[in-house]
Amino acid sequence: MLNKILNNTETIAIGGHIRPDGDCVGSCMGLYHYIRDNFKDKKVDVYLEEMPDKFYYLKSTEVIRHEIPQDKVYDLFISLDCGDKERLGFSVPLFDRAKRTYCIDHHVSNTGFAQEDFTEPDASSTCELVYQFMDEEKISLAAAEALYLGIVHDTGVFQYTSAAPSTFRMAAKLLEKGVNGAKIVQDTYYEKTYAQNQILGRTLLESILFMNKTCIASYVTKKTMDFYGVGVKDLDGIVSQLRVTKDVEVAIFMYEIETNIYKVSLRSKEKVDVSKVARYFGGGGHKKAAGLTMAGTYYDVLNNLSAQIEIQMEE
Repeated sequence: MLNKILNNTETIAIGGHIRPDGDCVGSCMGLYHYIRDNFKDKKVDVYLEEMPDKFYYLKSTEVIRHEIPQDKVYDLFISLDCGDKERLGFSVPLFDRAKRTYCIDHHVSNTGFAQEDFTEPDASSTCELVYQFMDEEKISLAAAEALYLGIVHDTGVFQYTSAAPSTFRMAAKLLEKGVNGAKIVQDTYYEKTYAQNQILGRTLLESILFMNKTCIASYVTKKTMDFYGVGVKDLDGIVSQLRVTKDVEVAIFMYEIETNIYKVSLRSKEKVDVSKVARYFGGGGHKKAAGLTMAGTYYDVLNNLSAQIEIQMEE
């Protein structure tokens, strides 16, 4: 399948969404290694924002570009793990100038913004979809490590319902390439710095239960982040920790990006499709993991979200 996509191309750009997570980084670097290893006649570049330090262990992450070259036109731009064009961030001009565009994604909210799309909302991760484009025998260890990273992060270490039997079979094939799965899980998913544990503890301590204790929410202001010396990258995993609270159906975590403007992360267990909640407010994502940006005080945002969550809880 990849042979057909890359046909008649010499230069290829790979881009992912803003604030890249494990699946975004893993799919981009996995595809980068596969193209570089098996299509020697093609030039491939990766464009991503700065990512959490824990992902830099992947081979060749030093080649990732954080700025776009002026007037550069690629034969093909491949968007990975991105539900709409604007989430490509700084690389949007490259996407717009490319002669052809292709999108591989698993967000149910995908807008079909590329000329060609391969989207599977039920897939565990974009990494699982990228794997389907590859010849298993031609996947290097470097590509396998990147793909395994993405699967681990977007399945919550295989605990989410999106992890289907096919996901485990793919993971097993990657482990057979020599991937140290235990190290990836420990070093990139569970391990935290002292400051990250402090902000996590503060967030949990100040969390609130509401809607008959079926929802939990917490937030962090810019002032609090400055006090603990943490950035956005240090907040990874907080909403997932809120989600595991007993008897909670929906978890909400938000952090202030500007005065009274919050980036919101939503997680659910069974009843609520948080992608619907996010889309209502201009965001997007998956049924059990979604996000959005909203203006207002913390309580304004929480009240607005609660109204949409309650609609589904009463169904």
